[in-house]
Amino acid sequence: MNKKVKKYFKIIITVVIIALFVWFLIIYPLVSFKGYEKQMKEAAERYFVIKPGELPTGERIKTITLQDLFFGSYIKEDFYIPYTKEPCSLKDSWVKVRKENEEYKYYVYLKCGVLSSTVDHKGPVITLNGDEKMTITKGDKFEDPGIKSVVDNKDGKIDVKKVETAGTVDTSKTGTYTITYTVLDSLNNKTEVKREVEVVERLKSTVKTLLGDKTSFTGEPENNYIYFSNMLFRIVDMDKDNVRIVSNTDISNVNYNGIEEWLDEVFYKHLNTASKKLIVENKYCNMSVSPENLTATECSSTTGNKKVYIPSIVDVNKAGNTVDNFMEPATMSWLGTAKDKNEAYIVRNFFTNDNSAFLSFDKKYNFGVRPIITIDGNTLIKSGTGTYDDPYYLGDSKKGKPNSLVSERETGEYLKISDYLFRIIETDNDGTTKVIAENSLRQDGANIKTSYADDNKIYNPKEKENVGYYINNRVSEYIDTSYFVNKNITVPIYKEDPAYKEETSTKKYKVKFSAPNTYDMFSAATNNESYWLINSSKDNKLTNGISEIGAYMYGESIMNSFGVRVVGYLKKDATIVSGKGTKDSPYKISK
Repeated sequence: MNKKVKKYFKIIITVVIIALFVWFLIIYPLVSFKGYEKQMKEAAERYFVIKPGELPTGERIKTITLQDLFFGSYIKEDFYIPYTKEPCSLKDSWVKVRKENEEYKYYVYLKCGVLSSTVDHKGPVITLNGDEKMTITKGDKFEDPGIKSVVDNKDGKIDVKKVETAGTVDTSKTGTYTITYTVLDSLNNKTEVKREVEVVERLKSTVKTLLGDKTSFTGEPENNYIYFSNMLFRIVDMDKDNVRIVSNTDISNVNYNGIEEWLDEVFYKHLNTASKKLIVENKYCNMSVSPENLTATECSSTTGNKKVYIPSIVDVNKAGNTVDNFMEPATMSWLGTAKDKNEAYIVRNFFTNDNSAFLSFDKKYNFGVRPIITIDGNTLIKSGTGTYDDPYYLGDSKKGKPNSLVSERETGEYLKISDYLFRIIETDNDGTTKVIAENSLRQDGANIKTSYADDNKIYNPKEKENVGYYINNRVSEYIDTSYFVNKNITVPIYKEDPAYKEETSTKKYKVKFSAPNTYDMFSAATNNESYWLINSSKDNKLTNGISEIGAYMYGESIMNSFGVRVVGYLKKDATIVSGKGTKDSPYKISK
């Protein structure tokens, strides 16, 4: 065979192969597809011969799906995507019938994999005014932005008035609402577009409404409670478009000169990450006030920008001068208001025979600290009505799920052991979780009290007849100790009055339970119960405990007997069984 013949033979082979490819990949599938289209049209015609009463009249259109034709046995064989056993789409394939020029015309649309009919099967394109997702504030008026345009690939522009709108938005209730826009083209191809409208409750809007014509909350309001970083706060007032809140109770007892450092190093450190993102740095009142000007309602001096501070005498006075003033705690709590370089003021709602809620004390003493914070006013309120039982919740803390570890939880959450409420202080590096009992130990409904056997009040869990020994060795009579582990603790010892970060010496012991440290989170009073503190002084006349009125016994006291409130460390594998971590629904845990 010469070269020309070979070349001619190769060309023929190539043409045949190409032809076969074209046949199998293009022509045969198209022939089969067109055959399916013809069968669908004929099946639809038979359908209306049998049911002529269903033929559309006027400008109406009747649609029959491929599924209808199969189930009605108008088509006997299945339609498959070429070279597969996958059926053509039953629901997306249809025949439409419309009367045109006194005759019925059939439009067939078949979808088989990548193959589909060329007949118009797409609905018009709806373009909305505004966004598909909108957010409006609760109580605001909702005005639907409406439709910008409707364009069809065959019919061209369609009058926006032909679009049907369904759905309503109730701006008096938070939630997500849906507005649905629907339009048809001349062949009844439908397009449906949805707009989501979320009605949200913004903190600033709610507070403005609650305040009305007032600038601050006054008296003892029932609707200014807010939950923040697993702690209960009270809303104080508005600062421009932001909201100031104050802790509902003291968090700890700290000497005045150590408060700012303690707020940064202890309190702020223990806020969860989501809560910190809501804080707006602000200036707070820190002016000095003479005893003759204790009714001041205007501030003359402020701090620099701070993340957290404490209330001032101005804040208390703005809330009212009555006994029922939410800014006057049942304890003795420091204010960011000095009398002079040596003394500052505390506020309390008892011992008011001098017609004043304020007393001045040496700045070295430990009294309650109620942090005050400014929150971004645009923060959304996720739930709550602002009452004590249902405070506003900002979504800044997520609850632990069953089977998750306690060590993964957040500061401030509650759990229950042996009928005692505990609160999480922090998780240690080894996975154990430091917790503090909410209340003192009790027996037969009465608080248990103990005392030091002699004048030596230095905390020592190894010395019999010492408060530390009692706590470490007797707690098992009241609390199931199997949840806890032995840990090394540090007893801080001071020359005289305890002061933040000013201990003279320390002692270390390995124990299962100890008394609270006054500088720990949540070590301040929660109820009318006394309890010992771990802080010790070389001055044996000093008590170092919390009295039944929630005041730190900063000096020599006639009280030598106090209750027992414990701190312990949970095992690192302690697991949540149920509960939400709140005071009303504490976590129940496994051992």
